Amino acid sequence: MTKKVVLAGGTGFIGQYFEREFSRLGYEVKIISRQPQHIPWDDEKAITNALEKAEILINLAGKSVNCRYNDQNKKEIMNSRTETTTILGNAIQACQHPPQLWVNSSTATIYRHAEDRPMTEEQGEIGTGFSVDVAKAWEDTFFSFKLLQTRQVALRIAIVLGPGGGVMTPYMNLVKYGLGGVHGSGKQMFSWIHVEDLFNIVLFLQKHNHLSGVFNCSAPVPVSNRELMKTLREKMNMSFGLPAMKWMLEIGALCLRTETELVLKSRWVLPERLKQEGFEFTYKTLDHALDNILTNE
Repeated sequence: MTKKVVLAGGTGFIGQYFEREFSRLGYEVKIISRQPQHIPWDDEKAITNALEKAEILINLAGKSVNCRYNDQNKKEIMNSRTETTTILGNAIQACQHPPQLWVNSSTATIYRHAEDRPMTEEQGEIGTGFSVDVAKAWEDTFFSFKLLQTRQVALRIAIVLGPGGGVMTPYMNLVKYGLGGVHGSGKQMFSWIHVEDLFNIVLFLQKHNHLSGVFNCSAPVPVSNRELMKTLREKMNMSFGLPAMKWMLEIGALCLRTETELVLKSRWVLPERLKQEGFEFTYKTLDHALDNILTNE
């Protein structure tokens, strides 16, 4: 019988990578999205049928946070996460043979701005503000479902790096056009993970069926913004990069219709539980990750 995995919101950078890799491993991949060729979010029966006898459900759905936080966008960011999670939970409850594992996205942004110490699952401090409120509501909705036959894991994902898109594109463009200096003070921490490691974490969690709850998904060696931009300039053979002060970033973010939080918040997150359980990262350091990404661009 064909193995089956369901990707909810699987049309973005991470979802496309997961679709390719699961297909390569011989899985039948079902995708739930708002795109017409996929299972639509408003078809509860089709979603339930897709989930029947699936090995894994991976929920990546959610409006991009790369936008201005006006009232309309805030509402869409929140609802696109909580409502889709509710739809999936209800569909699992309607299954005769529900998925063995439900992996739901969360975000490392749930922790406070941290320049003093790293955040772990056990010792991390939850922050404040809109982005944190979204993360908390997302996880609360997910864990409100008490499922007997389906393990539940929430992934607090750091900035995902990989070839062919994602956040690497704007960062590389900054360096390319001589704007690859520090952002703000440059002291803010940049927690990241290579998309290949993120995929392997899902396989690891599938294999180790005693694991559930919250996991930080970030490489074990985070860097400062200053280190990030310096390493990227070196890899791209750019000898200089103009810095961007906070006030400059505010103006730029306004023009680009985004928020400075995406580059100025200090995300200092460590994958304590994964390390304790024996997960081995392929890309532990930014240097190694960038070598791979830039070679495959």
